[in-house]
Amino acid sequence: MSAGQGAGEGHAGGSDEVLAEVRGRVGHLTLNRPRAINALNHPMVRRIDETLDAWEQDDTVVAVVVDGAGDRGLCAGGDVRMMRDSALDDGTEAAAFWHDEYVLNAHIARFPKPYVALMDGVVMGGGVGVSAHGSVRVVTERSKVGMPEATIGFTPDVGGTFLLSRAPGELGTHLALTAGSVGAGDAIALGLADTYVPSERLTDLTAALLEVTSADQVNTVVERFAEPAPDAPLSAARSWVDACYSAGTAEEIVARLRAHGAPEAKEAAETVLGKSPTSVKVTLEALRRARDLPDLPAVLEQEYRVSCGFLTGSDLAEGIRAQVVDKDRDPQWDPSTLEAVTDVERFFAPVPSGPLDLPR
Repeated sequence: MSAGQGAGEGHAGGSDEVLAEVRGRVGHLTLNRPRAINALNHPMVRRIDETLDAWEQDDTVVAVVVDGAGDRGLCAGGDVRMMRDSALDDGTEAAAFWHDEYVLNAHIARFPKPYVALMDGVVMGGGVGVSAHGSVRVVTERSKVGMPEATIGFTPDVGGTFLLSRAPGELGTHLALTAGSVGAGDAIALGLADTYVPSERLTDLTAALLEVTSADQVNTVVERFAEPAPDAPLSAARSWVDACYSAGTAEEIVARLRAHGAPEAKEAAETVLGKSPTSVKVTLEALRRARDLPDLPAVLEQEYRVSCGFLTGSDLAEGIRAQVVDKDRDPQWDPSTLEAVTDVERFFAPVPSGPLDLPR
């Protein structure tokens, strides 16, 4: 079904990269770039948003199910090669992509019908944005959920700082600064997901969801397939995580991690020091400010300013070069140390193109 059409059974979408179809009374969205683990590009973002607009206004559609093609994951993130090219140019293309992506994230969060995200496999960055703001979020034993942006000289976006700033204690701070990922148990514990369903039951769960005829049947169907969540090892380490990451500065966080007795803490210190120092400092400030912002739209507004700020430095292009283009895993960050990063405030300044102006 194309976004501009009314809902009708069996009308497939016109874009091969996002398959959109209404089955009975349920809209089914499939991200369809399996070779790229369904990473989002700009046309995909627009297509999803337009489709949700159409289904929101269509009374015959009672719920939406979102999944990813292939067996590797829901979505590995955004189009980082485009971001690098744009950063090396004038930044316009990346800023336009983020604008529309964050509009989509806010749309998902306020979507008035059940929005079921099947978060199987890899769910990173932009994948979190199209799933973790939904009303029904399902993870499996294969789920790998995270915000890896500091590895490429960027910062958690797509509402990631909203979600991580509201995770218990400092668990979200640890996840953001280490650019790590968590499995199903921790995803649920951190508030990134709701329900655990074994991957072998996803096909049957999807089929059952596509047969519902009213919104109030959705949770009943999901609960029928749900099982107790697996262990949450990161949450079990909260004592040292909270003790270390509650420090006031990134430098002090690293010092506390190094001084702590837990081997995992020392490992985390070295991980943080391997990330872009600018990313680490800006991300920490963004998380702290996000805690005091009232809602997701306000945090997305902040993230848009911060993301655009990264277009004015060299770390975003360099990080993507090292991880994705040349794959030498040897980024040359500038500045190269946490102590040398002194101007964090500029990342929070208004952007020339103006704010997102998201509906509240």
